Amino acid sequence: MAIVLGAPSFFWGCAATLPAIGAPEPGTYQKKLNIRVLGARRGYLLHIPRGLDPRRASPLVIVLHGAFSTPGKIEKESGFSDLADRENFLAAYPEGAYGLFGLLRHWNAGHCCGKAASDGTDDVGFLETVIDDIAARVAVDRSRIYMTGFSNGGMLVYRFAAERTHVLAAAAPLAASPGGRASAKASVWMTPEPKGPLPMIVFHAKDDRSVPYEGGRSPGKGGERESLSVAESVAFWVRNNRCVSEPEEEFLLGGRLAKKTWPDPAGPNDVVLYTLDAWGHRWPGRFLTGRLAESDPLKSFDAAEVIWSFFKRHTR
Repeated sequence: MAIVLGAPSFFWGCAATLPAIGAPEPGTYQKKLNIRVLGARRGYLLHIPRGLDPRRASPLVIVLHGAFSTPGKIEKESGFSDLADRENFLAAYPEGAYGLFGLLRHWNAGHCCGKAASDGTDDVGFLETVIDDIAARVAVDRSRIYMTGFSNGGMLVYRFAAERTHVLAAAAPLAASPGGRASAKASVWMTPEPKGPLPMIVFHAKDDRSVPYEGGRSPGKGGERESLSVAESVAFWVRNNRCVSEPEEEFLLGGRLAKKTWPDPAGPNDVVLYTLDAWGHRWPGRFLTGRLAESDPLKSFDAAEVIWSFFKRHTR
């Protein structure tokens, strides 16, 4: 892949190039697209599950990395490829724009972040191209396309869900916000009104210092950038989906996890919020929770499993 100053192995890992013809063997492949930013071609990783039947259309989960991360890293940390092997769905990991040695890649989520936002990079259009490219290569069930993402990637999930609601069957942003402003002098940017309802499941840690739970400026990153609070972010989708105003609430895993559900009385478009206690700004999956002490209630908690359990109940 022609990345500025080269493309090291830690971006694509050991992924082979997705074959142009024939049914791909199980595994993770890289694919380059004819889309360039500053001369660098963008692409994605695609995981083919072990149980894929090429004669049948499969569900597709798009997983977006955070700012300054990579497709390979989010594949590893989220655990979605392992889950795809068990549950038999396709998992794709697109790459953000720009970058240096395959790193520093990020997304234009409207209010964030960096050069991608200031240049107005069309990442919504890029993700549509990724989906179409995958569907041209393997059989994708267009009624079962889902999107999840972390941090800046989660922000783009919010944006894509609002601007391309008709493409997705459900969405899951983690540690993200659908709106905010880049500086004290900038106006607040907010995702546009969605074209219709969409099931939504949200994850956020109470002590997140990068995208604060209560909104406002980041105490971890500093600067003037501000984000909407989790309450404002969730309320946006509760209103859009015409859910009940008072949520059902339960506490799980010894109180380390709080779950709120706003049911859609007219259909399947519930909004669900998982609030993690003392987890910070990290993907809550087994790659990290597996390292916790055996006595910790979050030991081996896997957000990917919860997300997929939510996703697979919904069809567009």
